[in-house]
Amino acid sequence: MIKAEIVKKVADQLKMKDKEALVVVDCVIDAMKKIVADEGRLEIRDFGVFQTKQRKARVGRNPKDKKEYPIPSRRVVTFKMGRELKLNGEGKKHAASSDGDGIDKSPSFDQSERAL
Repeated sequence: MIKAEIVKKVADQLKMKDKEALVVVDCVIDAMKKIVADEGRLEIRDFGVFQTKQRKARVGRNPKDKKEYPIPSRRVVTFKMGRELKLNGEGKKHAASSDGDGIDKSPSFDQSERAL
């Protein structure tokens, strides 16, 4: 899924114009970027955790000429899936439907049990 598809889903769900939804999506993404950059961690319950980690400096090798090059240390962003997202993803990936098309048509969790 790309950003334009997310904007379209937000616009449809909130019954607003695509341009207005684009502003909403951009604001959310910008806020997430700023939080991760400033604080190093962003946790969204049941979705996952974005976290920055420092990668160590290492030596890389050009496979063509076998020459070694130093790779400096750098900061990277990692994502770890939350429990609910992990469970929903595993259910769709491994479930087989009765008509043999490989798509799980059963709901992955009961909406009535979910706390808001």
